[in-house]
Amino acid sequence: MAGLFFDRALLPQGWARNVRIGIDAGCIVSIGTDMAAETGDERHRIGLPGISNLHSHAFQRGMAGLAEFRGSSAGNFWTWRDVMYRFVGRMTADDIEAVAAQAYVEMLEAGFTRVGEFHYIHHDVSGAPYSNIGELAERIAAAAHASGIGLTLLPVFYAHAGFGGRDPDPGQRRFINSIDGFAKLLEASRHAVTGLPGAIVGIAPHSLRAVTPEQLGAIVILNERGPIHIHVAEQMREVDECIAWSGQRPLQWLFDHAPVDRRWCLVHATHATSAEIHSIVDSGAVAGLCSVTEANLGDGTFNAHDFVDCGGVFGVGSDSNVLIGVSDELRQLEYSQRLALKARNVIAPDAVASTGRALFEGAWRGGSRALGVAKSGLAEGALADIISLDADSVALAGRSDDAILDSWIFAAGRSLVDCVWAQGRKVVQDGRHHSRSPVAQRFRQAIGRLLLA
Repeated sequence: MAGLFFDRALLPQGWARNVRIGIDAGCIVSIGTDMAAETGDERHRIGLPGISNLHSHAFQRGMAGLAEFRGSSAGNFWTWRDVMYRFVGRMTADDIEAVAAQAYVEMLEAGFTRVGEFHYIHHDVSGAPYSNIGELAERIAAAAHASGIGLTLLPVFYAHAGFGGRDPDPGQRRFINSIDGFAKLLEASRHAVTGLPGAIVGIAPHSLRAVTPEQLGAIVILNERGPIHIHVAEQMREVDECIAWSGQRPLQWLFDHAPVDRRWCLVHATHATSAEIHSIVDSGAVAGLCSVTEANLGDGTFNAHDFVDCGGVFGVGSDSNVLIGVSDELRQLEYSQRLALKARNVIAPDAVASTGRALFEGAWRGGSRALGVAKSGLAEGALADIISLDADSVALAGRSDDAILDSWIFAAGRSLVDCVWAQGRKVVQDGRHHSRSPVAQRFRQAIGRLLLA
């Protein structure tokens, strides 16, 4: 049994001093406070629970920065999507694995210890199924294994290009499945992760524009216990088209026609009305907020202030992976609310003095729920997903407890993550993943081929 000792650590009940954590078989088996370190313990000054990245399209890390040009107009989500389709249309299975591994290494270095991979590339570049229907699910699992990140794999069902069952576009050829094909893919995905400790498989109907009502009902029953994730109300065009199709807004329609509960993660939900916010809260579903990507794409701003004030549960995700960072997502989430409301310290409820603490704990708890993790945090019985911060950074000079979180999120010029343990395995030391160099080399080779194609 390994032991970690922290001068101070954030436990579920709050900050504690002189914390000793015992780890065995990837789990936390004991926690003691106000105690001395034991011989052989690894010592650190600041300990935090790892954060779950609840929404990732890992392959998009390869195109980060390649859609930042204006063209004949300012552009929007839909013009960005055209660039993405062209990029993914060239990626081989090897490319997808290489890019995913790079994204996962960066996530771990940033403090994310589990990822929800919203995995919707299933076929080869022509759109034909691989002889092994789980080929690309296995590549995602291989990337997770190489990096050490915890994986919640969310195979995506995608069948249409728009509301009402519109035929898919050519750019979507690698995503499309029938119900029967998806059932086989789901089984193959479960097989793909059998060698990954702590792996979880859920499902992801892509969006209401990509599935019909009948298809949504059919795939939900394929997943009796795992997480269910869906993109919803991300774009105003999506809202308008849903109203034209059904007479209802996307979230209205979803709550009237689907069994939304605590297993569901409603990704983005950007354009939610006040009534819809209350519906999300009442259902127990997690709002999956991807503030950096939402800002990058010009999506709009989710009303997180009212949502949190009503008791809503949220988590954060890096989505397009244009920039990967725990502190970046949390800071952008808070700043989006400040800009919308022209106020400061918006996310923290009245009873909590620290905005950083409210953001961090909200993302930790909500992300774990969204990714199907039964128990998380620095607690006995939880997976040993732990991060330490660089206490020698000038950004943390003289800080303690909640001021550490506030300064990390709002006042540090770089990630302050020092070490990371994913399921008890130390994968990051001195801010550097142990496989950073070989993973980066493979990534460079893949991107070189893709950009020359």
